[in-house]
Amino acid sequence: MTIVLKRKNLRTILLSNRRTVPLFDFGVISMHKRRICMILVCIISITTTISYGNENDTQLEISGQSAIVMDAGLGRVMYEKDIHKKLPMASTTKIMTALLAIENIPLDKKIKINPEAQGIEGSSIYLMANERVKARDLIYGLMLRSGNDSAAAIAYEVSGSIEDFAKLMNNRAKKIGAKNTNFTNPHGLHDENHYTTAYDLALITREALKNPVFKEVAKTKFWMADREGYKYFSNKNAILDMYEGGDGVKIGYTMRAGRCLVASATRGNMQLIAVTLNDYNWFDTAARLLDESFSLYRPHTLFSEGQKITKTGVLDGKSKEIYLNSFKGCIIPLAKGERGKLLTVIDIPKILRAPIEKGQSVGKMTTYLNGKILNTTYLVADKSIEKQSFKDKVKEFFGIAG
Repeated sequence: MTIVLKRKNLRTILLSNRRTVPLFDFGVISMHKRRICMILVCIISITTTISYGNENDTQLEISGQSAIVMDAGLGRVMYEKDIHKKLPMASTTKIMTALLAIENIPLDKKIKINPEAQGIEGSSIYLMANERVKARDLIYGLMLRSGNDSAAAIAYEVSGSIEDFAKLMNNRAKKIGAKNTNFTNPHGLHDENHYTTAYDLALITREALKNPVFKEVAKTKFWMADREGYKYFSNKNAILDMYEGGDGVKIGYTMRAGRCLVASATRGNMQLIAVTLNDYNWFDTAARLLDESFSLYRPHTLFSEGQKITKTGVLDGKSKEIYLNSFKGCIIPLAKGERGKLLTVIDIPKILRAPIEKGQSVGKMTTYLNGKILNTTYLVADKSIEKQSFKDKVKEFFGIAG
């Protein structure tokens, strides 16, 4: 069912998405019906309980102190256990370190290793002071072999000190939305003020997986670095071998943090992130969480990138109407029975004024499930429309063609 509501400056289209269809202007309902519809939407938003899985299924019992499964595409949470509990995360810290390295250092740059990065305790790729190593090799050494010395070398190169790099990490975390995370170092060696949550770590991983370089590194099983000495790096993450579709991400361990794992797997059009913290049975837990989530959820394509969504009028333009397209596609993981509960709200101006540029953002489309926002996508102009000249307006008034 499609309802069109007109406000002073915006037109809102509410679409109950039982199937994906193009949206067009279906007319205006009466004021009386409009009030009823607005009330119903409010009731839906207020009274519906948010569920992150099939309501008929019981929670999995796992050994991890905290755990989550999140869709990498939209960030939908499919499983949760104490996801906002602050805990140490050991070497899963290096997900953020790798992302910042990729964003701030040319991959083929040869980095002169700061002497302070040599001999860092724990896992190592055995860097030597003043050795020159490509940034790409440091990143692979960081993620595959979990080199603490590699993490330190990256920190010194990007920020000049461990302390300033930790500030950069924290600033990036806040921008991502990881509000309950605090970094004090780039490697994850224990510090009382170095912590995250399963939810925050999933958010950070989701952001990192948007980067194609990071995504490739995370799923690489073996890497040979361009250096003398220790140059063969094998990935410690068993998920890559043991789990169908496994493609990341990072393991971590310290005595205080316990075994920590961020795993990812892709099947079809859906990539999932599973995080478990302080879990002695880490790989088995991640596999069970992923299995359960893949069995309960299926990817549903709501709309594709560039799909025509609706059209609206244009004032003072050489064309009088224009189609609006989705800026990005939207694939939503849905459990059984959820497809009919989707609600998409489209906000666009009642009328646009020329000139309009092709690709110009003119509105947005927000999709809800049980009152919770799942996705927001911009709507963009399908074509450019020039503004009418005075001569054009005169011709239009008198009905003169050309």
